[in-house]
Amino acid sequence: MTTHWRDIAIETEAGALPARLYGDRPGKGAAPLVLHLHGGAFTGGTLEGGACIAALLAAAGAVVVSADYPLACEHPFPFALTTAFAALGALYGRRADLAGRGAPLYVAGEEAGGNLAAGLAMMARDQQHPPLAGQILVSPMLDPSLATASLRAAEAGACGCKYADGWQKYLGSPDKAAHPYAAPLASSRLKGLPPALVVSAQDCPLRDEATRYARVLEQSGVATELDLLPGPTHWPDNLTQPPEGTAAALDASPPCWSEALRTLFSRFFASTRPGRRKPVANVL
Repeated sequence: MTTHWRDIAIETEAGALPARLYGDRPGKGAAPLVLHLHGGAFTGGTLEGGACIAALLAAAGAVVVSADYPLACEHPFPFALTTAFAALGALYGRRADLAGRGAPLYVAGEEAGGNLAAGLAMMARDQQHPPLAGQILVSPMLDPSLATASLRAAEAGACGCKYADGWQKYLGSPDKAAHPYAAPLASSRLKGLPPALVVSAQDCPLRDEATRYARVLEQSGVATELDLLPGPTHWPDNLTQPPEGTAAALDASPPCWSEALRTLFSRFFASTRPGRRKPVANVL
């Protein structure tokens, strides 16, 4: 898959945020406009590392702005989230220029970026702006307790692993683990969130928290689709590989997971456009 993008800056009241723009404004009508946030366990990750998911979102028909948010080593919660929220508001104001008049707005992210996307959906609901058409969470980091069976099976979660270290630096102090914007699985109020596509894989250490979040979203009345892709996928590490190299890096049977993701994204965009039927829960 060939990736085309250009560097841009998202101008916010707090300053300019570096970003990459994938896809083009359609000549007629409007395309989905997506704010995408890369992974990296809150303490790492780059725009290059986010290129795979951003390119797949664009291949599914969206105009994608992948933002380089502040990392937790120097900026613990809520700095990255509030910065991303300012960027989300700026994109909403520019949606006609970027993706066409009336373009529906989405948030998306993988791993730590999935956490931020889920937090942005909550903030947008609570502040009643900007209106979101949906949220796309790919193996999101949602639970700082690190006690799920999928993490234990991957021998992850103990002190010294990247998830434990990432959570520690992102939260800054233990009390932040109870804040729903920081740890969405801690939230007791999920009603009113935009439709969600939650995707993980059978061999992903973050599988169980993604599955649990999809189920509590559905129980709260949020239109939710959950898809678990068969392994081996080597997620979430393989999500940071360049789009051209993902298929060669996998030993799974075709179709490879990158094509499966593109199909899921395309279907989600189609089902959540204004006037279309909302997605329903679906477990593969």
